[in-house]
Amino acid sequence: MYKCALILAAGQGTRIKSDLPKVLHKICGKEMVNHVIDTMRKADIEDINVIVGKGAELVKEKTASRNISYSVQEEQLGTGHAVKCAIDFLKGKKGVVGVFCGDAPLIKAETVNNLFKSHIENNNSATLLSSILEDPTGYGRVVRKDNEVLKIVEHKDCDEKELKIKEMNAAIYCFDIEELVNSLDKLSNNNNQGEYYLTDVIGILKEEGKSVGAVVIDYDETIGVNSRVQLAEAEEILRKRINLKHMINGVTLIDPNSTYIGDDVEIGRDTIIYPGNVIEGNTKIGEGVILYPNSRISNSIISNNVEVQSSVIIDSKIGEKTTVGPFAYIRPESIIGNNARIGDFVEIKKSTIGNNTKVSHLTYIGDASVGENCNFGCGTVVVNYDGSKKHKTIIGNNSFIGCNTNLVSPVKVEDNTYIAAGSTIVNDVKEGELAVARAKQRNIEGWVAKKGLTNK
Repeated sequence: MYKCALILAAGQGTRIKSDLPKVLHKICGKEMVNHVIDTMRKADIEDINVIVGKGAELVKEKTASRNISYSVQEEQLGTGHAVKCAIDFLKGKKGVVGVFCGDAPLIKAETVNNLFKSHIENNNSATLLSSILEDPTGYGRVVRKDNEVLKIVEHKDCDEKELKIKEMNAAIYCFDIEELVNSLDKLSNNNNQGEYYLTDVIGILKEEGKSVGAVVIDYDETIGVNSRVQLAEAEEILRKRINLKHMINGVTLIDPNSTYIGDDVEIGRDTIIYPGNVIEGNTKIGEGVILYPNSRISNSIISNNVEVQSSVIIDSKIGEKTTVGPFAYIRPESIIGNNARIGDFVEIKKSTIGNNTKVSHLTYIGDASVGENCNFGCGTVVVNYDGSKKHKTIIGNNSFIGCNTNLVSPVKVEDNTYIAAGSTIVNDVKEGELAVARAKQRNIEGWVAKKGLTNK
């Protein structure tokens, strides 16, 4: 059966007090609306329409890579009005549509699958998700009779009896598409808020004798984010969920409460992660890796048996059995080979470092291609910027770069070369050569006394 999804993402969110549209605030490193979209994909729902309003262009920009369509809600007149704004997306379709909230990012793919499955198997016109709360204050109540769903009443419209109901509406639904389209025309804004409630569709369908079902789920999955406090609560729930998944899969987290792993991160078994690590984006970490405390790794590939200490690695790749840090900075578009050493206070930018090469400390390598089995002495600098353009340095295999060397790009250092400490290299170095580029030392007798600089 054809399945599609609507995601409500039109509100600005006044309580979150931000110029950024509410659905673009991040939890675990990803925008809330993109969490919902990605969950739909995991549930095999391909046709997705996002209803945008406040900050529409920015929402479109941040979701553009997801291959979705958009509807626009110019005025925020309620959830029913939002779905009405997607009528062009719905018309002519037959099957089932799920309606989800862009600010409720904790829904699981298996829950989405169960919702659609229950809806289809029970031949319902509508199916909703609900939770049981001891104190459902502020939530719409699910009103039942003989265990069948009759209607949903918003909290502000509840009478005394309805306020005692503990089953709350999660504001997530499945509808028969044709039934939904027909019901939207019958919605009224005759309520305390003067808005068009999507929940009223349930009552309309019941009045017509249609079947409405409900699937009760864990409350955590239903949480919507309307404030910075709720944003932090959602972050904590998702972080625990992510960390638990990795530990079940064979990853050791020394302190899960202080380990921050993004939703899309992949980690191999027998990897050990110490406290204070932040792992973001589409990072892939291999097996047997050790991440000592306080590193940030973003959108990078960390191969098997790597060790990283207190370093930053962004948009780069680290080869097997390589060590990084402490206090190294691997900047975007860098590729570090196998069994290499990138040591303390080393910065690598847009460069390739070959297998078994050692860059042990206090060195900057930018816009360079470095071969295998090289050794960089302390204080080496690739001088890649002339004030207007970046230039490339090429260093061959088995090269030894002495301490305090400046390599002024563009320059080429061929295989099996040595560069003497303190040299500034501006010309190419041929294979087998020793390059010495420093002034001859002069000792001027009596200079200190002549200048009157002797300590008294």
